[in-house]
Amino acid sequence: MDKENIIKILEEVRTGKRDINSAYEELKYLPFEDIDFAKIDHHRIIRRGLPEVIFCEGKSSEQILLIVNKIIEKGTNVIGTKCSYEKYNFLKEHIDNIEYHSDAGIFFIKIKDIKKSKNSVAILSAGTSDIYIANEAALILESFGIQVKKYFDVGVAGIHRLFNFIDKINESKVIIAVAGMEGALVSVIAGLTDKPVIAVPTSIGYGANFNGLSALLTMLNSCSGGIGVVNIDNGFGAAYLAALIIKQIEN
Repeated sequence: MDKENIIKILEEVRTGKRDINSAYEELKYLPFEDIDFAKIDHHRIIRRGLPEVIFCEGKSSEQILLIVNKIIEKGTNVIGTKCSYEKYNFLKEHIDNIEYHSDAGIFFIKIKDIKKSKNSVAILSAGTSDIYIANEAALILESFGIQVKKYFDVGVAGIHRLFNFIDKINESKVIIAVAGMEGALVSVIAGLTDKPVIAVPTSIGYGANFNGLSALLTMLNSCSGGIGVVNIDNGFGAAYLAALIIKQIEN
């Protein structure tokens, strides 16, 4: 339930179209809804302007379905991350309008229209192998109504590829840079732009990459300013932060 729905309920009470007990039943789960194994934060969209997102890894298909249904009941769009194809197959047997993006492990259930942003986020991937995580960030942003511009495979192994798009990249208000291996793309792009850069290390790389640790440390130790770093393979976290920045610009 978002701000508009709450105002509508209160207005209906004020005008006598709805009684107090009915309004109470609608509003009583706003702080959170306790379903034993999960405490669903229906209030998050009001506090932060963005809905709760389901992290599917580690949850059973049945648990995900129950959480999904509880969110749908409140009239909110539903987003799931790190969702396997097997779990999606289970969900689609019970939910009609579920969309699944296998190129990012994301599912989306549209319940209501999304307000579109005026500004965009540029998403860069260093290599093609990083696109899965870049797509996770892109799809999360799009599900929030944020415009996305993608520039994939523009890493430092062929830096001229990045330079070819730098003017277009700088048209966006926020940049998300996704890189594995040594993670050097982030330092380069941060030195070429006046926009905030959100760095996403990926687990892509050879043995000494340590499943993304080398890229993470490179990004944390960057000599370029204006970089925020999220955890390894956390495209969702980068997208959420970028969306909050865009909302501050537009509010």
